[in-house]
Amino acid sequence: MIEEGSKRGQAVVEKRQLFMEMRAQNFDIIRLSTYRTACKLRFVQKRCNLHLVDVWNMIEAFRDSGLNTLDHNAEINVSRLETILSSIYYQLNKRLPTMHQINVEQSISLLLNFMVATYDSEGHGKLTIFSMKSMLATMCGGKIVDKLRYIFSQISDSNGVMVFAKFDQFLREVLKLPTAVFEGPSFGYTEHSVRTCFPQQKKILLNTFLDILMADPPPQCLVWLPLMHRLANVENVFHPVECSYCRSESMMGFRYRCQQCHGYQLCQSCFWRGHANGPHSNQHQMKEHSSWKSPAKKLSHAISKSLGCVPIGELPHPVFPEQLEKPQDSMPHTVQPKPVANNVNNTMLMSSGVPTPTKSVLESPSRLDEEHRLIARYAARLAAEAGNSTQCPPTDLSLNFDANKQQRQLIAELENKNREILQEIQRLRLEHEQASQPTPEKAQQNPTLLAELRLLRHRKDELERRMSALQESRRELMVQLEGLMRLLKAQTGGSTHSSPSHGAGCSMPMPIRSTSAGSTPTHTPQDCLAGVGGDVLEAFAQGVPRNLRNDLLVAADSITNTMSSLVKELHSG
Repeated sequence: MIEEGSKRGQAVVEKRQLFMEMRAQNFDIIRLSTYRTACKLRFVQKRCNLHLVDVWNMIEAFRDSGLNTLDHNAEINVSRLETILSSIYYQLNKRLPTMHQINVEQSISLLLNFMVATYDSEGHGKLTIFSMKSMLATMCGGKIVDKLRYIFSQISDSNGVMVFAKFDQFLREVLKLPTAVFEGPSFGYTEHSVRTCFPQQKKILLNTFLDILMADPPPQCLVWLPLMHRLANVENVFHPVECSYCRSESMMGFRYRCQQCHGYQLCQSCFWRGHANGPHSNQHQMKEHSSWKSPAKKLSHAISKSLGCVPIGELPHPVFPEQLEKPQDSMPHTVQPKPVANNVNNTMLMSSGVPTPTKSVLESPSRLDEEHRLIARYAARLAAEAGNSTQCPPTDLSLNFDANKQQRQLIAELENKNREILQEIQRLRLEHEQASQPTPEKAQQNPTLLAELRLLRHRKDELERRMSALQESRRELMVQLEGLMRLLKAQTGGSTHSSPSHGAGCSMPMPIRSTSAGSTPTHTPQDCLAGVGGDVLEAFAQGVPRNLRNDLLVAADSITNTMSSLVKELHSG
């Protein structure tokens, strides 16, 4: 009695230790109950190292412990449960590298006390077989489709049809997990839980079961289960995007983009806690992203999708045959695979894409050959996809090798296309930068710029020739004005103003021819008045040269006045 009391006290202490560590994570500030429940159960899973145990290893442990021969309602005591957990964790340590060994004793203690607190709250010291299987199959690692296939095998009859009473029993057991982490009000069991999952269906087969439980969204009472798997898949996903609220330069985990506010994105911590700023509101619809694709990858994916290299619509799970297969001896075209005897073969089948046979089907005498038939069926499916070949390969490993080879070739082709697209983007970017910053060397290499430079030089020469011609015309006009003024003075001044150089018989000088059109003038406007004297030189040679237009207007007025005076004098004479 004393020993039992001390063990019970130690169990209470260890149970409190796990929940104290969970409370220290402050999951209760997450405003959405679905994320809050998934985070808490994910913490328990990792703290107990259950995420390192694959579902197929768990099924194998059930079979090795002889649980497949027991009825679901049979009970086992805590000592045998501890023995089973010890076998699971010691086998796990054998598979793990030396540097990643776990503390087996601590993991056994934490998990054992969590299971007892969850499924033996009254302290009877016993658990049912179905409770233990449901909990461990749900909380272990692996793909959700494999877990649901195993669960379906436990709640279906020999014809592959789900038994509603057994599914109801499964919901009773699995919904004790949210209750154990204090989320019972949100995801507790009710009498209507079964009909909320299957409101109209009367005959549930495997594919229907998977379609409903893996739908988006799944049934409300089990919505936390696929979310827990998504959490495990995105824990190490990096998003090089700034959070619009906390201004963190990058994100880890989920990324949420608002469907109304352009460019507004939140990290999972801010979204889970309901943070919002600016025009964004918590009522806006948000899209959850579990991966990051660079613009180059998006372009490559779009090109591959347009070329048919990427399937447009992928099913959430493979389609499994809903009817039982024929006996193996009536299927001569199938191969005779060896039974999966250890974890190494199990891992090889999972890594190569072959669905590992559900070991739970061996628990009933009517399904002794299910494991062989699963592998044989998949081998026949690969042979049909390879081209409806009439000659089957000798082994399923050769089929897997061919399939993997095709997948590797497709991946290599997509990577090559991606590299080519990145190189093209880099080349276009360099050309854009070079075009935005022109240099004389680049101008010499550009024929358009060279042609424009030639036109500008030609225009400059033409303007210089025109300026030279205008300067010569101006000089000729000044000379003519000078002659007219001398003639006027000779006729009106008489002998008092006569001089040897300004005689009455002096004729108007002829215009001087301009220089050649191709020469470039090197003289100033003052140089063109060389040889011009008198009043004209005084008018046009003082200070800064005047505007050519004003000078011509003044000269025209002077010529008009002079001609008027000359006409008057001729009439009076």
